[in-house]
Amino acid sequence: MTDLDQVRTQEQTARIRELNDQLRISHTGGTLVTTPGVLALGIYLNQAILIAIAAYEDFDEDNDPFGEHDFGLVEIGGQEILFKIDYYDLALNFHSPDPADPNVTRRIMTIFLPEEY
Repeated sequence: MTDLDQVRTQEQTARIRELNDQLRISHTGGTLVTTPGVLALGIYLNQAILIAIAAYEDFDEDNDPFGEHDFGLVEIGGQEILFKIDYYDLALNFHSPDPADPNVTRRIMTIFLPEEY
């Protein structure tokens, strides 16, 4: 890998992280999917979950090895909640050809219980 390739990779990773943070924090630039188990927790806990995910900053080598801010765990009312952001092509058939490019990527953030994994 050349220095130029590494810079591109760092730039692409930074852009992916920025787009993921946008979806996670402001709920724009993608789609939120909540599983039945999370929905069953009720509207008030669901609101608290969205707020906690938006405020989440506990990214580290273990849960974010690629630096994309695409996965995390929050705890609300004693209940662990996971979130995961995936990148699909525009037709939602395959992985995105370039997750750093929102023109060819559909982001989906799934919010789920650990037992629903």
